Amino acid sequence: MNAAYSLLFAYLISVTLYAQDRENHGPRTVLRLTPGAENPRNSEGSFLTLKDGRIIFIYSRFYGDSRSDFGSSNLAARYSGDGGETWTQEDKIVVGNEGAVNVMSVSLLRLQNGDIALFYARKNSMNDCIPMMRISRNETRTWSDAIPCITDKKGYFVLNNDRVIQLNTGRLLMPVSLHITPNGTEKFNENGIILCYYSDNQGLTWNSSDFLVNQTGFMTQEPGIVELKDGSIMMFIRSDSGKQLISFSTDRGQSWTPVKAGNIVSPLSPASIKRIPTTGDLLLIWNHNDGSDQKIAGKRTPFNAAISKDEGRTWENIKTIAAHTDTRYCYTAISFMDSHVLLGHVAGRYSDGSRNSVTEITRLSLNWLYN
Repeated sequence: MNAAYSLLFAYLISVTLYAQDRENHGPRTVLRLTPGAENPRNSEGSFLTLKDGRIIFIYSRFYGDSRSDFGSSNLAARYSGDGGETWTQEDKIVVGNEGAVNVMSVSLLRLQNGDIALFYARKNSMNDCIPMMRISRNETRTWSDAIPCITDKKGYFVLNNDRVIQLNTGRLLMPVSLHITPNGTEKFNENGIILCYYSDNQGLTWNSSDFLVNQTGFMTQEPGIVELKDGSIMMFIRSDSGKQLISFSTDRGQSWTPVKAGNIVSPLSPASIKRIPTTGDLLLIWNHNDGSDQKIAGKRTPFNAAISKDEGRTWENIKTIAAHTDTRYCYTAISFMDSHVLLGHVAGRYSDGSRNSVTEITRLSLNWLYN
């Protein structure tokens, strides 16, 4: 009997330790989407939790032989039924290549009315790249026709993946960067014009904010936004200043303060910020790289996380998710699953040119972030 109790006790201890390990585990790669034959690149995706508990991850799946931003691509989906631990192995094409060039850069959003919105860039040429929206009312089984989100201007608009948000008031916000306006030259301007589109009717029509004023002398690209607890909006902007630039709106995205340097040290690389549902704190995912280490100066590595308990004024608990000096970590989608976080991000190598061509899903616990 004593031996039986000993075995039972040991078993219970092992189960408890396993459960604690699962609740405290650090970053683990749970899916790696590597290029293959007729599939030169996989990148820029977004997550959404369906009503049946499954998670869908839709990403930019390139085909043919080009992995550039002007290669051919469609939008493909993978699914997880166990909180992101494992994923389906086959792609399901969600949107075919309806652009003259491609479709890419996905944002998924559960709207307050219960519908699911899918946003992506439809690229036709160097002076025609517009965000599009489709709606699903049956948990992604079918989608509406595509609605153009920008109709008042023409040009090459960049909407990063996992960027569209809905405010507590119901307004949709879409931060974009305009890099080319049709003028006959089709020359890409690296210094983008930053603005924000907003919709008060679930995305049926959109209006433009004012252009952001940038007198810093630094480049602005690939903006992201997060709603703060006081109802204001913080915009964070990729820049060559050595930091993320920031701007604020107090009228739900219609006007913005002049751009200034923020407190997030960063190379020329996009950051991602979302609010943690269970704690109310902000989670920052980015490259904590100030350029002082010459081996990685200017590179999008390491891959880091930080927490803000004061609405972005300060950041703490800086953690390293990954730090391979030859790997480029960026274009991160963030999704929360109870006590865990899923990150869908680029993880290609500099040395072999795969930089934006490999996407990984990383799973980690909130306990690991806070401890």
